Amino acid sequence: MITLDLKTDGHVHTRYCHHAIGEMEDYVLAAIAKGLRRIIFLEHFEAGIRYFETTWLTLADFKNYFVTGRDLQRRYQGEIEIGLGVEVGYNPERVEETIAFLQSYQWDRVGLSYHFMGHEGRYLNMLSRKEENLNEFSRIGVAAIVSTYLDGLREAVAKLPVTVLCHLDAALRHHPEICFNAGHRLQMLSILEELADRGIALEINTSGFAHRREEPYPPSWLVAKAIALGIPLALGSDAHRPQEVGRYFDQVPLLL
Repeated sequence: MITLDLKTDGHVHTRYCHHAIGEMEDYVLAAIAKGLRRIIFLEHFEAGIRYFETTWLTLADFKNYFVTGRDLQRRYQGEIEIGLGVEVGYNPERVEETIAFLQSYQWDRVGLSYHFMGHEGRYLNMLSRKEENLNEFSRIGVAAIVSTYLDGLREAVAKLPVTVLCHLDAALRHHPEICFNAGHRLQMLSILEELADRGIALEINTSGFAHRREEPYPPSWLVAKAIALGIPLALGSDAHRPQEVGRYFDQVPLLL
């Protein structure tokens, strides 16, 4: 039987990623205030991405992240469990570099995502709301980009030593033409089969409620397929502000 831990927020960011706000301790205090038993920081790593802004941690940031995190683990021992993890972005051109980085730390969780797609000599952020990205997606074709995204995720699951797949269907979430056709759904099911074969968990990312209003990432039909395949589930808010810790967790049991 598949169970879901509603007292653990397994996907939280901080100021270290350069696009969230708040110190690590702010998120810990928010989790305690909401009655959570465990919080896992899942900070961004990207390899070889050239983009006009940095939305991930530098190597120096990761060193500071661990120093601060270990201190918080000591100080809040007995009040809340604090995990130090990473959300590793897939770059098919930098697989070996990515694996080497993952081996350089002891992680409590390794989440997988795929934000940046290389195209015509530059990188586009497939999860961005910025107009320059959205316009380029329209030019290339939304359906084609979604197919590329899902193919990349399946490839990454097979190549990288990860423990959970984050926000499976969040690509182009801010594009007005986003939809998933029958081919995309088959790609998603193929990804689930890879997760099942490798014992990798599927994240229920509640930031989807903020974007879709009624469902997390991924939607309930895909979660049902995962449960049928015996895939472990992991709950995460994808908080980028302390007040977002544990958001919408009360709505998740209604969908299972």
